[in-house]
Amino acid sequence: MRALFYWPTKGRFAPILRSRISIFGRTGPFFAESLNVVSLPSGERFLSLTASRPFFIVETNRWLQEPARGAIIITVIRQRPTMTGISVDQRFENVVDTELYPLDDENFRRECKRTLDKHGALVLRSFLRPGAIESVRREGDENQHLAYYTVDDHNIYLTPSDPEFPDDHPRNRRVASSKGCITTDQIPPGSALHTLYESEIFRDFLCSVLGESELHEYADPLSSINLHYAADGQELGWHYDNSSFAITLMIQNPEDGGIFEYVKDVRDADSGEMNYELSGKVLDGEIDTEKLSMDAGALVLFRGRNSMHRVTPSIGDRTRMLVVLAYNTEPGISLSESARMTFYGRLG
Repeated sequence: MRALFYWPTKGRFAPILRSRISIFGRTGPFFAESLNVVSLPSGERFLSLTASRPFFIVETNRWLQEPARGAIIITVIRQRPTMTGISVDQRFENVVDTELYPLDDENFRRECKRTLDKHGALVLRSFLRPGAIESVRREGDENQHLAYYTVDDHNIYLTPSDPEFPDDHPRNRRVASSKGCITTDQIPPGSALHTLYESEIFRDFLCSVLGESELHEYADPLSSINLHYAADGQELGWHYDNSSFAITLMIQNPEDGGIFEYVKDVRDADSGEMNYELSGKVLDGEIDTEKLSMDAGALVLFRGRNSMHRVTPSIGDRTRMLVVLAYNTEPGISLSESARMTFYGRLG
């Protein structure tokens, strides 16, 4: 892994001592394997630090060999993990069509946010490059035997029934959902999905568009990246999400069916307005729905907390494959044990 630091001086400085630098990774502190200074024609200097293991914090008390000169503060501006000589930036560009979608462009980010805020959904077609789509599809085929399948009978709020309402009331009416799922620890380590999920460029883009200050991976080994399977007859029934946003990638459409439908802003969960009347009309098919067209490789951001949505039953021999990328706005959060047992059949 490599980190590039800006050295805020054009003046002369003494050699850097590797032993003065502490690098903190998942397994604790360790030392850098190499340190090199890169000088630009302008006189600006960069410090290139390389280590074989992933790291996320670099600390130092004194960067100069001569303590009398004092410490120089260095700011991290870029972090580049490497794999077989390919930087993470290069690997990311092999996964995402960055020419079509300049994720680090502020104007592009603002336009994406405007679309999401207006429609409750953002679809970026051909977001993944063809090679990445095919590699993830192949991984899905090869690991489908590991999937945990669930058949669930639930109400649209994904909560226990309320005895204050009759069974046929929109609050308690039952709908069916069925799917298979493989989890983060079952996604191959070198998968394009890990490259995308862990990318700082992608995460910064998501923060800008979703209006979040930061996003973090789940602390448990199952919940961050899920690949969902929907074979012939399997569907996702009408419901509201508990989270404020969902991030998905279409990998493979079924031969027919598997259509994502939604009705925007049916309820207002924050104010407690459940809008049972309109919810019931959606369940009865009396309301026209919006439909999202998602070809293989599309990235979809969706606000489902107040918008009712479903996926119609898949039809045909080709299984629908959809990736869910889950982030939390707080660090160190695991999906609850009860939810993991329900969705995955195991804790880790």
